[in-house]
Amino acid sequence: MSVSASLTVADSKRAFHSAFPHVIAPLYRRLVDELLVELHLLSHQQGFHADGLFAVGLTQVFDSFSSGYRPEAQREPLFNALCAANGFDGPALRRQAEDARSGVGHHSLEEVKGWLSNRGEGAPALIAGLLQGVQRPDFHYSRLVAVGLLSLLQSAQGAEAIEPQALRSAAHDIGEAMGLIKDRVDKDLSLYAGNIEKMSQAVELMEETVAAERRRRERAEQERLGLAGSNTDAEPAANSDGSTPA
Repeated sequence: MSVSASLTVADSKRAFHSAFPHVIAPLYRRLVDELLVELHLLSHQQGFHADGLFAVGLTQVFDSFSSGYRPEAQREPLFNALCAANGFDGPALRRQAEDARSGVGHHSLEEVKGWLSNRGEGAPALIAGLLQGVQRPDFHYSRLVAVGLLSLLQSAQGAEAIEPQALRSAAHDIGEAMGLIKDRVDKDLSLYAGNIEKMSQAVELMEETVAAERRRRERAEQERLGLAGSNTDAEPAANSDGSTPA
């Protein structure tokens, strides 16, 4: 057994906190815990490969659920620490995902749907390469694959004019055509969409709460300064000998 194979989830968490020694807001702790465990389990799957489709799905999930993270400057180090704690190269995965989305972005939605459904047959080399892993006999499915498919569709030209539900339905059908278990893809994408909506609402509420607290502090400070000014104006002037007038 290799050293990496013997590492536990607790080992991954210790490695993560060593690489990212910052306080994480409660709203984002669930994201961190779930991705730590998910990446740990994937890293121990014999048929798993950190390919382009995985990279697209992982970065999409992280970017979606870390929206609004503060301070913003710690957001990418957080992603890299999550990856490194489980033996993945965060910057390399980010580059893979960006290249994939950029490659898909040069083609129409219908072209991309056709290539995905045909497991990359007839597609440009970059896109065909994304789908090679799905054809392996030992291919290991994870929800990040389903999210990766959806993200690629969203990156295609013309996708912004399509209803989100229609794109998810297309991802369902494409997943089935690729040989993925349709029920699992349906469940994973439905949960993803539902959780994204909940997270968006939570972030909006958090930002409203922070803004309200900031306004409260500003009003309190203004009132304090105003009161101090009033007290100064009300103080009687001293006589030339320093005594206070009667």
